[in-house]
Amino acid sequence: MPTLDWIGKKAVLGHHREVPYHLLKCDPRLSLGEPGSGNLLVQGDNLLALKALLPYYAGQVKCIYIDPPYNTGNENWVYNDNVNSPEIQRWLGEVVGKEAEDLSRHDKWLCMMYPRLALLREMLCEDGAIFVSIDDNEVQNLRLLMDEIFGQRNFIATVIWQKMDSPKNTAIHFSEDHDYICVYARNQDSWRPNKLARTESMIKRYKNPDNDPRGPWLLSDLAARNPYAAGRYPIKTPQGRVIEGPPAGSYWRVSKERFEELERDGRIWWGKSGSNRPGIKRFLSEVQSGVVPQTLWFWKDVGSTRHAKQELSQIMAVGASRDLFITPKPSSLIKRILQTATGPNDLVLDSFAGSGTTGHAVLSLNKEDGGARKFVLVEMEESICREVTAIRLERVIRGFTPHGANGEKQSVEGLGSGFRYCTLGEPLFDENGYVWKAVTYTDLARHVFFVETGEPLPKSTNGKRSPLIGVCRGTAYYLLFNGILRDKSSNGGNVLTGEVLRKLPKHNGHRVVFGEGCHLSPARLKRERITFKQIPYEIKVS
Repeated sequence: MPTLDWIGKKAVLGHHREVPYHLLKCDPRLSLGEPGSGNLLVQGDNLLALKALLPYYAGQVKCIYIDPPYNTGNENWVYNDNVNSPEIQRWLGEVVGKEAEDLSRHDKWLCMMYPRLALLREMLCEDGAIFVSIDDNEVQNLRLLMDEIFGQRNFIATVIWQKMDSPKNTAIHFSEDHDYICVYARNQDSWRPNKLARTESMIKRYKNPDNDPRGPWLLSDLAARNPYAAGRYPIKTPQGRVIEGPPAGSYWRVSKERFEELERDGRIWWGKSGSNRPGIKRFLSEVQSGVVPQTLWFWKDVGSTRHAKQELSQIMAVGASRDLFITPKPSSLIKRILQTATGPNDLVLDSFAGSGTTGHAVLSLNKEDGGARKFVLVEMEESICREVTAIRLERVIRGFTPHGANGEKQSVEGLGSGFRYCTLGEPLFDENGYVWKAVTYTDLARHVFFVETGEPLPKSTNGKRSPLIGVCRGTAYYLLFNGILRDKSSNGGNVLTGEVLRKLPKHNGHRVVFGEGCHLSPARLKRERITFKQIPYEIKVS
């Protein structure tokens, strides 16, 4: 398999494992509705945020959509599309070192994307998929990068989205009318797209010129290009004309015996004259309830960039001649992705949230089909997150009044739900490797369980005051921290003693106990099937 190399690659290959875990701090003032909605908006560097989210969502996300910088060289917008923002430059200097001075624009983009995609892969469930918007500047690099991270065999398709609804006459060479959406599965053997609902225009193609009692039908060509051993034979029309065989280079798609069965059942159409080349009638009442997704998405079906700008400006009540984003995506485009890749109770992640289109699309589709999908959004820029992303979500949830072209106003009903607004807090461990003093029992329990098992803390134990934090593959994990057992004789219950051991919830199998110390002998530990790990020295940090 061909691989991609660039300056700085060695420095970023394992960088996602070195990124420290941070706490997430919820800000009730910027949150909306009940916390139980399950929706999350995180403001902060998306690399740090993804690492902070891993203990919560690893292996649980069904659909990821991201719209990263296209790396066009444009410096005049919020994401600094040539990857020369001060934040990225500082990060490159810290991670890549002196080599960063020699990086090209494409090298920088690849360095920025690699660890983020690596963490995103860990978020996906076994039957999940990731959709990445991109254009011609980096599509070839993105494909090779994702082949390396997700595996070449897990490539599903490259969707072409017609983003322009009219030619750009100021173009020097060609009017660039499309973007790409690269689709990869976590495991292509497990992932299957949903069928899409038939549109009215599709249904209107079905007619019933012969008043067949089985209802409207669509004519399907009897000839096909695929070779078929029994697919060449003469056919006699009802008017007596003999058709010697299928057109040159093609085959009848059914055998002679099957053709005669279809004819007896009234499923062959010879045209009104009764002597045309035959076709097969496909009845609307018998076709599948949906259609397979295609790789060409036209603006008439999923919206254009112009529609996206209009949608955003109406929601945000922006005046004339002002732009919030140069290339936003229409919510109808993201909704098509969600219709293809999610069920009604799935989790959706977008770590380049921008104006919040993905969250809007999740809420809109839930309203449409009665689903309960949840979203997790990450936006790096504080001003964008507070003044655009959060406000957009609030307005589509509560309802808003857009300004019409002639000054008229018509209220748009809210979609309902809510979200928690979070920021990145302190690292889980300080510079000396000790647990940060602000870390709660649940914070550390979530981290310990994830790094030991690779799975999020079970919902059945999440938030409960119990030293048993979870069981995975037959092993029980216990945490003695912050006086969980209220035992004064053993350093507040943080030390494993005989008395503390008697108080631990029972488990018939191997046990791993984390604590500040242990007073039990190695022989006793072996007899009790316990592996003891001391806090903080034996807690994995990545």
